[in-house]
Amino acid sequence: MARDQPAGTRIVTFLLVDGLSMMSLASAIEPLRSLNRLLDREAWRWRLASLDGGVIAASNGIPLPTETAESALGGSDYLFVCGGLRIQSLDERRYLAILRKAARAGVAVGSLSTGTWLLARAGLLDGYRCTIHWENRPAFQEEFPELVCTDKIYEIDRDRLTCSGGTAAMDLMLHLIVERHGADFARRVANQFHHDRIRDERDNQSGGRLERLANLPPPVRAAIRLMQRHTEDTISIAQIAESIQMSARQIERLFLRHFEVSPARYYLSLRIDRARELLLYSDRPILEVAVATGFTSTSHFSHWFKRLHGARPSQLRGRVLGEGEASSSLGPPAPSPSSRAGEAQTRDPS
Repeated sequence: MARDQPAGTRIVTFLLVDGLSMMSLASAIEPLRSLNRLLDREAWRWRLASLDGGVIAASNGIPLPTETAESALGGSDYLFVCGGLRIQSLDERRYLAILRKAARAGVAVGSLSTGTWLLARAGLLDGYRCTIHWENRPAFQEEFPELVCTDKIYEIDRDRLTCSGGTAAMDLMLHLIVERHGADFARRVANQFHHDRIRDERDNQSGGRLERLANLPPPVRAAIRLMQRHTEDTISIAQIAESIQMSARQIERLFLRHFEVSPARYYLSLRIDRARELLLYSDRPILEVAVATGFTSTSHFSHWFKRLHGARPSQLRGRVLGEGEASSSLGPPAPSPSSRAGEAQTRDPS
């Protein structure tokens, strides 16, 4: 049942998953709080919800009191699922049921950060554009190749609102403020948080390797794009060099200059990073992950994964399922200085 609320008040419910990103949640709520203060009225109201109510811990350990999703949905205009840890299959089915029920009731449904996984699994993104945090995007596209998942900071496609997380949630909420209250109020809210420029859905995410590619020489960028396209059906450095009309030795010198590693080792680390994303954000068996990243055996894959990430694939998967590693707050770790020693001379044995 709808609750009593001031006329014109918009209700936003945040459906929390254990281990959610506090940054994403705060970035979504604080612009609404600030706008209410500027308007001197409750133009927006927010609720924190979970499957059964009670306390949900964010990835930083801060406990957040919630009400049940069933109760919170009454009168809601928006429902955002806030992604976090991997979810047990029984609980996942309950989350999916809540999201589908909200969509059937005409509630605009959205996600923050990794919450896009749940919308996709609920079938609520079929025929819609969506986005997800850059770290999750490769694994997400593996699982949902038919969906249009962009690299934008957020996507609003009719009544679906997906956000890449972090401070991008503030830009998404500022967009809603522009629509309902005008650009002047949105700028005033942004100024409260020293948010110099309100980004929109045309802005791309930056992060990981993509952020570092922009300032590299064109031949290096071209070589890396080829590597990224061939993570499963790997190609040789000689083939890469031929494709970009350079010699293998020239490519070697460029990679040593810009990365202090050989192109073969860079290619290997790129594949291992992709494998890590698949291990963290998908349920694919380790053998499938190995094959999807160009390895012919799990032992070979495990050897190189441990060498570059300090743990075997099974250990990483075990931590995610057992200890609850926070997918919303992790990024692929950079190679340690010790792992770089002698890399120029190391050949990728795969």
